Amino acid sequence: MSKVTVVAKLVAHEAVVERVKAELLKLVEPTRAEKGCIEYLLHQDNDDHRVFIFFEKWQDMESLVDHTASAHYRGYAAAVEGLIAEKSVHKMTCIA
Repeated sequence: MSKVTVVAKLVAHEAVVERVKAELLKLVEPTRAEKGCIEYLLHQDNDDHRVFIFFEKWQDMESLVDHTASAHYRGYAAAVEGLIAEKSVHKMTCIA
């Protein structure tokens, strides 16, 4: 059972940055309370306020899959549909 690190980058459309930020912030506390969540940190870029980065650590891939199926995650995804200009998600295993 390998721990999983996730780095996710989201870029909001300019006109809806604060709306996207509010939805992202709603995810933090319920996600941190999830079984298998080791670390869940949200950042906003200092030079481009449209850019948000999540740094996440999960006990295993199953925990991450459960997170994406949670009610709060599904609610977030529905709330930001069409508001995100770019998204990339990197699921990684630490090797050193």
